[in-house]
Amino acid sequence: MHYTLHQLEIFHKVSQLKSVTKASEELFLTQPAVSIQLKKFQDQFQIPLFEVVGRKIYITDFGEEISLAAEKILNEVNAINYKALSFQGELSGMLKIAIVSTAKYAMPYFLTEFMNQHKGVDLSMDVTNKAEVVKSLENNLVDFAMVSTIPKHLKIDRVQLMENKLYLVGGKQYKHNGKNVSKTVFEKLPLIYREQGSATRNQMEYFIASHKISNYKKMELKSNEALKQAVIAGLGFSIMPLIGIKNELNNGDLQVIPMKGLPMITNWNLIWLSSKNLSSIAKHFVDHINEHKAKIINNHFDWFNQY
Repeated sequence: MHYTLHQLEIFHKVSQLKSVTKASEELFLTQPAVSIQLKKFQDQFQIPLFEVVGRKIYITDFGEEISLAAEKILNEVNAINYKALSFQGELSGMLKIAIVSTAKYAMPYFLTEFMNQHKGVDLSMDVTNKAEVVKSLENNLVDFAMVSTIPKHLKIDRVQLMENKLYLVGGKQYKHNGKNVSKTVFEKLPLIYREQGSATRNQMEYFIASHKISNYKKMELKSNEALKQAVIAGLGFSIMPLIGIKNELNNGDLQVIPMKGLPMITNWNLIWLSSKNLSSIAKHFVDHINEHKAKIINNHFDWFNQY
């Protein structure tokens, strides 16, 4: 057999995603290129690695075993590469970060220059809900987390990154005179909430409770994207982080509705356990953030000042 590491990588990715299209996107290859290498890899085995039924790919039991072996081989190859870079005096290894879903609109900008400078560093970034982010941090599964609300039960260190502004937001269907929405009008708006435990949900509930507003919950959605689409469709209104709706504001699908007491302003933070012995990569990343965060915010988030 004369299969290559490239073929192992392609088959492993296809077996993970069960899709040639998705694998080609993640590997930055064309679909024909993935299909050709997949066929060449299969041709070296007398037992089928996968089956195609309709347009779906099903990995056989034998294929699952080969995929598992491929993962081990690829991990060993990465370890060799890391060691080679380490001996050359370069940073090498894995940087692990967990972020809440809304933070996905910001965190990549704080990572780009660092990742480009250190080619030997690989990134694992888990985008999930607040509870899972805190759990990953607490169980020492990640180096850092990006959150807007500091978990009080953990002893953490942090770097404050940027402001998180939350406004009342509605679809383009809503007509108003540009003046602050009154409490009476607000109480009649159907509100769409994030799920329980979400920092955005907590802030929204705090605003309503602190202003003694009586309102009804129209619906509850588990992601910022789903909530955003619901507001665009005209299903209701929500108090949302400005950071996630830039494009929708620019193209007129969403609008900020002025109301006294808004925006609510919190801060995004990069946090880590105080007890954690940071790796060399993690320490360099903290230094990078401290040195460059002002420039990153100015270059990519100056549009905040319009609101």
